[in-house]
Parts: sequence; C-alpha cells; structure tokens
Amino acid sequence: MGANPSSATPDTPTLFDNAALQKSLALGSRPLPALKRALQQGDAELRRRFETGAAVGTLVRERAALVDALLAETFKLQLAGLEDELTLVAVGGYGRGELHPASDVDILLLVREEAGGAHRERIAAFVTALWDIGLEVGHSVRTLGECVSHAREDISVATSLMEARLLCGSRALFERLGELTGPAALWPSEEFFAAKWREQQERHAKYHDTAYRLEPNVKEGPGGLRDVQMIGWVVKRHFGADTLHDLVEHGFLTEEEYASLNAAQDHLWKVRYALHLLYGRREDRLLFDAQIKLSRQEGFQDAPNNLGVEQFMQQYYRVVLQVTRLNEMLLQLFDEAILKPTMGDAVPLSPDFADRGGFLAARRPDLFERKPAALLEMFHVLEQHPRLKGVSAETIRAVRLALPRMDSAFREDPANRALFMDILREPQGVTHELRRMNRYGVLGRYLPAFGTVVGRMQYDLFHAYTVDEHTLFVVSNLRRFALSRYDHEYPLCSRIMQALPKPEVAYLAGLFHDIAKGRGGDHSELGAVEAEQFCLDHGLSRYEARLAAWLVQNHLLLSITAQKKDISDPEVIQAFAAQVGDPLHLDYLYVLTVADVRATNPDLWNSWKAGLFTELYHSASLALRRGTESPLDKDELIRETQAQARKLVAERGLDPNAVDGVWRRLSEEYFLRHNADEIAWHTAALAARLQGDAPLVFLRQQTQRGGTAICIYSRHDDFIFGRVTAVLSQLGLTILDAGIVPVGDDASLDTYAVLEDTGAPIEDPERLAEIERVLVREISRRNASPIAVTRRAPRQVRMFTTPTHISFSDDLRNGRTVLEITAGDRPGLLSLIGQALKACGLKLQNAKITTVGERAEDVFFITDAAHHPLTDLVARERLRDALLSRIGESA
Repeated sequence: MGANPSSATPDTPTLFDNAALQKSLALGSRPLPALKRALQQGDAELRRRFETGAAVGTLVRERAALVDALLAETFKLQLAGLEDELTLVAVGGYGRGELHPASDVDILLLVREEAGGAHRERIAAFVTALWDIGLEVGHSVRTLGECVSHAREDISVATSLMEARLLCGSRALFERLGELTGPAALWPSEEFFAAKWREQQERHAKYHDTAYRLEPNVKEGPGGLRDVQMIGWVVKRHFGADTLHDLVEHGFLTEEEYASLNAAQDHLWKVRYALHLLYGRREDRLLFDAQIKLSRQEGFQDAPNNLGVEQFMQQYYRVVLQVTRLNEMLLQLFDEAILKPTMGDAVPLSPDFADRGGFLAARRPDLFERKPAALLEMFHVLEQHPRLKGVSAETIRAVRLALPRMDSAFREDPANRALFMDILREPQGVTHELRRMNRYGVLGRYLPAFGTVVGRMQYDLFHAYTVDEHTLFVVSNLRRFALSRYDHEYPLCSRIMQALPKPEVAYLAGLFHDIAKGRGGDHSELGAVEAEQFCLDHGLSRYEARLAAWLVQNHLLLSITAQKKDISDPEVIQAFAAQVGDPLHLDYLYVLTVADVRATNPDLWNSWKAGLFTELYHSASLALRRGTESPLDKDELIRETQAQARKLVAERGLDPNAVDGVWRRLSEEYFLRHNADEIAWHTAALAARLQGDAPLVFLRQQTQRGGTAICIYSRHDDFIFGRVTAVLSQLGLTILDAGIVPVGDDASLDTYAVLEDTGAPIEDPERLAEIERVLVREISRRNASPIAVTRRAPRQVRMFTTPTHISFSDDLRNGRTVLEITAGDRPGLLSLIGQALKACGLKLQNAKITTVGERAEDVFFITDAAHHPLTDLVARERLRDALLSRIGESA
C-alpha cells in the first residue's frame, strides 16, 4: 500500500547521512559524485543487512527513504527557486514507499500550465543528474491537464497517480492533482474495480492462468506481487485506506488472513529482493540458475528424494497458491460490496446452497461446521448449475475455516465417498471443480497423498508444471476427449474415450498416476497400490480397481515403447500387446498416455509423437485382434505391405518392371520399417536414379507419422550420418528419427524425420528448398568430415548438467546391438555420436531420437562392419571411450 502523501515519515530509518554530505559539500566536494557515493554506500549497507537476515519489508522502505533523500538533495541542486512552479512526485511502487534494489524510480514532475516549456532545460539537467548519481529513473513531465487526460484514458496511469507521494515542491499543486484524479473526478471505485479486475484476468491469461511454470514471474505471474497490489489498489480507491490492515477494520479480512497475506507478500518481496541483488539489475523471473542459488542461500539441502531447489520452489508455489486463494476471496468480497451492494433474494439450489447474485452461497453461515459433507456437496452443486459464476466470498472463507473437519473419519464416510464419485461422474464441470477443489485446499484434504504433491516441482525442463497442476491438466485432457464438442482436436482419442464403459476409471488413473512422486521407489508402483485401494473404498468393482491400478503402474509403457523401441519390428508389437493383454486395457492406456504427455510440457508435444502413439495403438490393436497365439510374422507383414504399395505405385503410373528393379535392391528391414505410402513415395523417386552416382535428396512436407521426412539416396559413405545430422542441426531442425537401410551393395537410403525447433512441421516451400540444396551440397563431399555446428543450446538447456550414461544390450534376433545414450541435449550431439561410430568402424542401422527437456535419451541400433552384433566387450568399451571423448562425461 502507498504511504500518506508526505515525505518519508520521521520514524523511517534512513541510510542517508545529510549532515555528513553537507559538511563534504562545504569542503568543496562536487555534489553529484558525493550523492553517487551516498547511494552506493546505502545500497551496500542494505545488501549487508539483507544477507544477515534483516526484515525485507524494512529494507524496501529504507531504500525508498534513501532515494527520497537523494532526490531532495538533487532537487535543491538543480531546481532551486522553482519550488512554487513545479512538484516532484513519487508514483507507482516508489509512490507506495517500496523500492527493491533494481526497481525503477518512477517520478512525475508536475508543472504549472502557465510555466509551459520555460523550465525544460533545468528539468532535463535534473533528470540527467539522477542518472549520473546511479538511479534507474522512469520519469514523466506533465501539467495537471495532461495528467487528468492520461489518467482518464489509461487505468494504469490512474493507478500510478493514485499512489502518488509528494517529495518536493508545491504542496498545493500536488493536492490539486489528487482532487482532479480522485474517485470523485474520474474512475469512480465501481469503474476502477471492474477495470482492474479485467486487467488482472488479462495478465493471468498471459501466463496461461497458472503460476506453476518452470520459471515463474514473481511480480506479474498469478499469485505474485501484482495480485497483492491489486488488493491494495482497490482498498485505497474505495475506502481511502493506506494499509492492507485497514481491510481488517472494514471487515474484509480476519487478523489471521491479514497475517497470512502479509507473510506471503514478505516472502515474495524477499525472493524479488534476492533476484535483484543476484543479477545486479531488475529481474523478476525465477530463472533456473537463480532457483539453485537462492535455494542454497536459504539453506535448503538436497534430500534423497527431494532436491533442495525443489523444496525451495515448492515453498514458493505454496505461497503463491495462498495469495491466489486470498486474492480470489477478497475480489469476490469487493465485487459483492462495490458492484453488487444489493444482490437481491437468494434462489435455493439445494437444501444447503443458494444462488446469490450468480454465486453459490451456503444457506446457513455454520453449514460446514454443522454438516461437513457439504464441503464436497458444494462442488457437485456447482457442476449441476454451470450458469453460476463462482462461489461467494463468505462461503469461500467458511470452506477455508472448515478444512480441519475433513479428517480420516470424513474420508471414510461412505456418503462422502459417494459424493466424490458423483463429482467425477458428472457430465460437465469435472475439471473446473477439481481445480477449484485444489485451489480451496479441499482436494488435498480429501486426498492427503495429493496434498503432499501440491506445489511440488521437478527441477528439469521436461516437467513444465508442478505435480498437482500437471495432474489436473491430465484429467482436463481426458475430459476434453469425453466431450463431443472437442472431437475435432483428437478424433481417435475422442472416439475411444466416449466408448469407454467407465470413464471415471481413466480420471482416477489420471489423478493417481504421479501421486507418489518424491517418496522414493517407483512412483508408478506406489501409486498403483494407492489407486487400487481408493477405487475399492469408493465402490468400484475389483476388476475396475485393478484396471485403474494397472493403468497407474503402466502409464509410461506406451510412451516408452513408441519412442524408444523399433515399432516396425513385429516382435516389439507382439511383446507390447502381450503386456497390455486386451483391447480395453489398450484403449484406456492410449487415452491416458496422450493426456499425460500433452500435460507434461505443451512445448514438447508434436505431430511426430502423436503419429508414433497412433501407429503403435493401431499395430497393437491388430495384434490383439489376431490373438497372441497367432502373431503376424515378418514375411506375412512384408507381403501385405508390398501388396498395398504396389497398388499405390500403379496409381502413379510406374512401370512394374521399374518397381521390381528398385525393390530387388531393398532389404527385408526396409519393408518392415516403412509403410506402404512411404514405400510408394521412395519407389517413385528412386526408379530413375538407381544407376547414377549423383546423390538424391527428396523431402515430404508431412508424413503419416507427423513431421517432415528427408530421404537421402547416396553411394556408400561412412560419414553420412554425422554429416547429415550436423547440417540439420545447424539449420535449426529437431531430428526425431533416423533410419539407414542398404540399397544393393554400394548405396544406402537414409530417412530422417524432422521438425522445426518450434515443434511444427516444415511448411515454407523456400525452407524446404534450402534444406534440400544444403544437403545435396554437403553429401556431394563424399567421406568428408562433418561441418562444425556453431548453434548454441537454448539458455534454459545450458543451465543444466546432465551426466552422460551409455549402455548396451543385445538384439540378436535382428542381428544388431542396441546402444542407449543419455546426455545433455545440445546442437550437434548426433553428429558427434556419428563420428564416434565411424571412428570405431561401426554401422548405424536405425536410431530413435528422444529429447526429454534438457536431456537427450537416444537409442541406436548398430552392427560391426560385417553387419554382426557388437558382442565383443573390448569393442564396446572402445566405443564407450570414443563417445565420451566427443560428447563428454556431462553436458
């Protein structure tokens, strides 16, 4: 809240020694250097006191007082004699008497109308002097009329002026400003509140309505300092109040709620203060490197299952959740008091709840104390009445006060268990109310295991949200699949989800799939045990409970199989189908997997993953229909694929003899790896080129799997993989998959699936032409070394150190060795791996490229020069050494 319109209050400690400065000036010291030293000494003392644990609320006010004194001295030096002509005013956060180490010093120089531009040069010299002192000044020079005009047009200007504080100059001019821009003149409290509420909603939307992002903004993000300031602005405009504590006197906050809000503001202030000191500039984002450094400063230590930085961030996220809860309650109270002082008669909705002005309200103030079950019932009523805009502030407060009533006896009550399942089974509003339950603290009380993961983050780039936020996104995705109005988004998921006999089993699997994170052990297995018991306790059959538990335990199975195994291999499909067991388990697993991966990090979901998952689903469905006792063998699959491909090439008018000429030179592996559409495309391109020596590059904008396909036909070249991947990386493309298949004895057909680094397929024809041109030029330099990749990894990726892990396994049935590499992802990594394979004389047959945030988790199927598996331990160690020498122990 802003201070009263006056200079720094007498009881505010100051770090500015005016007597010493005046003595220094009397001895002939130059004034501006002396003021600069005073600022530097004051800031140094503030830093020292912060680092020794001084209260941050005191420090932000002391820095404002320090700047007040410096501005006053500079005003005397530069603008002496103009005290009646103009007024120096602190506005914005500085007007509230709050300054962080690198915050802008926002000032207004208010000039009389008749003064015009007479003092322009002296004002410019004053502002320049402030910059010379070392102050980051944001200034404006306006007349009263200009202030009124700008404030009338822009709510942000009106808000800044509302917090104006007189520093120097004409008090009469300052007081006139207050009269002309106050509620009686413009932006009356009703309009002001409505506009600021819209402004907050728009600001939250920029952050996707969640504070639980990887690098949250302490000031602007939902639940951040701006949300606290929002409360202060409304209080000041409507009540003329100067402190948040005035809310208690006006009956809007209890003393306990005020203490909670004040503590949350202090915590956010402390984080912001530390960020400014850490970077030496204004930085309000909790960047990854800052999270580590601040967690150490705060004394957080790594635990076996919870890093210190994760503990620090969980504390932060829980603070912003508390701010969000109080902000929602107070804005609702303001809405009822300011916009709807007479809300009309309440309309009964149920024996316990009514519609009061469009908001759900308890019909008795002691409802939740008298009937704790209403803590769940209210969310069911909200689902049944979607026209309701929310919950009344009085009811929100009553919920918070009644949360301790949700104890073990409450959770074991059959009626409450039935209510919870009714909420999950309701045809509309399920996700919306689960989110509200989490926001109000009800979900964590009813599901204590869920409460432990509220605000819990994982310190990596893969998991974009806290565990609780991610979990609710998963359920939200499942719900969208269940609603026909979203059929256009993921038609297959929608068709499957809407045909499931018990969709609530999928929702429960979504709620429990990550609930055991951070406990140690396998979170899938631990969560499966809890899911099964919860389902049995809540009236599901033993089969349904086991199905939910199986889904939790195996929720990563489809994703790992699709991304890390060769799903063109019938044996892989058969093994996966055997693990799934039946079509119903596959249907549940597929929709859960898509919902889960999409909710983990929206930036990492792309058409390629969607295509992989769909392909695996269809292949497994076919295998399950045939039965595990009669699997599709390789020969049969090849015959079926070739028959389909022949029809497609015939439609293109290709000579059957030319087709046979191409296919005779292609291996069995080729026909297993590619579908009929791809084979027809390749055949058409290769039919006229097999006899020449010139390399051939051909691209297809969109494949059935998603992504853009790049095919390269060339004579044998040991460096081909390293060189091509270097070029693609330098071009800024994300490589998803690579396959190298022989064409005859002296050539190969290499296929790469790529996307732009944004995750989108390549759509620009000029971009496609550029890729083709650069690749043709590069592969024409036969057996030359790869180009150097000069692109740098993104900032976020560079902040992580990922140990390199290399492992080998045998795929003797297919005559190859499986090499798995986990390392820090960076441009050129695949090229370095290709160079290591070349140095060891090894052949790459296939590659599955997976990026998990900052980590590359890649799988390579390799053989020796004679096309045999790499079974020799000495050869494996030689390859390990070659890899480590190029990609390092860590990245």
